[in-house]
Amino acid sequence: MLRPRVFPDHERASQFAADWLVERLRDKPDSIICLATGATPILVYALVAERAAKEPSLVDRCRLLKLDEWGGLPMDDPATCEQHLRSTLVTPLGMADRYVGFESQPPNAEAECSRIAMWLAENGPIDACVLGLGLNGHIGFNEPAASLQPHAHVAKLSDASLAHAMVSCCDTRPTYGLTLGMADLLQSRHILLLVTGAAKREALAQLLRGQVSTEFPASLLQLHGDVRVVCDATAIDIR
Repeated sequence: MLRPRVFPDHERASQFAADWLVERLRDKPDSIICLATGATPILVYALVAERAAKEPSLVDRCRLLKLDEWGGLPMDDPATCEQHLRSTLVTPLGMADRYVGFESQPPNAEAECSRIAMWLAENGPIDACVLGLGLNGHIGFNEPAASLQPHAHVAKLSDASLAHAMVSCCDTRPTYGLTLGMADLLQSRHILLLVTGAAKREALAQLLRGQVSTEFPASLLQLHGDVRVVCDATAIDIR
């Protein structure tokens, strides 16, 4: 059963998550770090970047792997996961040569997923993974379904994903998703799930009930032996 670590606010939850990620980097300097994007983890990455600027050895051997991407958006669109990671970590820390991620407008989306799957098969597994929780329980673009794909794949986006704040103001709308699969994530050595904000309260409550179903993909994290759930007080009913 997953048990969350609850903090008073987003800032303190983010500080804990940043400390957790720094600890993983110190434990294994050549780690593969898989990162989700969006508003929830952005402070975590800013805090890690601050630490790494003062302690460059934290990131001089690790590799970053992008969890997912909005298919159909230009790569330079501010809403892409690409731009989120480049602006917070990749560019500030000079990690372009140790960063791997899906192209958002590949000529062949299936071939792009095969490229990422092959890279992970040759270099993995993931050492530390920072994830967020979708309103409908999605992890990355592993959307609720009767069955889930294990590895990198093209995903049909749910209405919940298409309504995400990241793409709400885009001139170009995403038409599909590219994502690592749940098997890729469950093979990670360490996972941190960061959940903040009142909007996530219902989804977090469902996760913590402990039932496992592909119709709520985040519930598969119950099957992993080292998942740290971190949330703020607004995301959980503590009555």
